[in-house]
Amino acid sequence: MSLSKRKLSYGLAINEALCQIMEKDMSVFLLGQGVKSPWYVGATCKDLLDKFGENRVIDTPISENAMTGTAVGAALIGMRPVAVYPRMDFMIYAFDPIINEAANWHYMSGGKSCAPVVFWGIINRGGEQAAQHSQALQSLFAHIPGLKVVAPSTPYDAKGLMLAAIKDDNPVIYIDDRWLYGVEGDVPEEIYAVPIGKGIVRKQGKDVTIVAASYMAQEAIKANEFLEKQGISAEIIDLRSLKPIDEELLFESVKKTGKLVIADGTWKSYGVSAEISALVSENIFKYLKAPVQRVALPDCPAPANQVLEKAYYPTKDNIIEAVKKII
Repeated sequence: MSLSKRKLSYGLAINEALCQIMEKDMSVFLLGQGVKSPWYVGATCKDLLDKFGENRVIDTPISENAMTGTAVGAALIGMRPVAVYPRMDFMIYAFDPIINEAANWHYMSGGKSCAPVVFWGIINRGGEQAAQHSQALQSLFAHIPGLKVVAPSTPYDAKGLMLAAIKDDNPVIYIDDRWLYGVEGDVPEEIYAVPIGKGIVRKQGKDVTIVAASYMAQEAIKANEFLEKQGISAEIIDLRSLKPIDEELLFESVKKTGKLVIADGTWKSYGVSAEISALVSENIFKYLKAPVQRVALPDCPAPANQVLEKAYYPTKDNIIEAVKKII
């Protein structure tokens, strides 16, 4: 079936996903702080309150733990809530219902029940917002059995992964990065789902594999423009899903190129890049022709001024530098 496509921004693609699924499925509802305010959630929740009313678009008090407990409880009785956190940092207040309850429920019930809830965390890095408003915490959630973690980088995937997350019977952490809100791309008008756990090759190459997700996948594509001019053929893999990771796609690419650069928008220690590096080392070490290179945040909190932010956040230039080390 061919899908009719048109250009949408990343934020409007999420908005369309929510509109379409809420129109089709009365069990889906949205709750969170600032869902009626574009200042908090951008275009992602545009007009949802007018379309579906306050019973299905619930602007909650500032209590992440209570809000999340409400979402988990609703999921356990047959609803499909989407809980949004305009600052991912404050999901920490909700660790108990997310980690102790939602993640464990299917296992502890012997498979008899599940918690189909989407925890939608928005990373708000940059803009001089400092350490408590800029954190990317996907590695914390990916460490927990029972949670799936997705991280789209394009409008197409933003819509498709949101729909897939809502339809999934497991709790899903949906990682949304504000630095992607200006990205535009082709998005089908119809309802569709991007499979959770399946990455995609954004560009074929033979010299080096660059693995990334979320906004770093966009930076990898920008880096490739420079690398091509230098005669370097990079294969770019957008993971789309951090847990489960598409190991088959990853291993196939590294076997072909023999060199791996991992571009991650989170901290370097004990994070996504460390997990990917370990997977490759444990399973296909003999194919590596050079040490794995990792591009990630330095192990310190986010700074609160623009000059330091430019040094702190990884970009295409850091990816290019890592590639040159092993080419």
